[in-house]
Amino acid sequence: MSLGAHRSRLIAITRELALKWQETGDFWQDARRREFGQKYMDPLLIEVDKAVAVCEKLERIVTQARSDCE
Repeated sequence: MSLGAHRSRLIAITRELALKWQETGDFWQDARRREFGQKYMDPLLIEVDKAVAVCEKLERIVTQARSDCE
């Protein structure tokens, strides 16, 4: 699987996770949910965004390297 495919998969599963997390708000609305969101979900989503950006940069670098070697 290519780096681009892995990046796309990461984006898709993170979107699904974020959607499911939002849905939990329909029935879990206490301080523990807010705490969990702040402690785990918010940082996770931020780090995934950073990872996606790094994957995009790596993909450009690999593409350029392949082009340079041809």
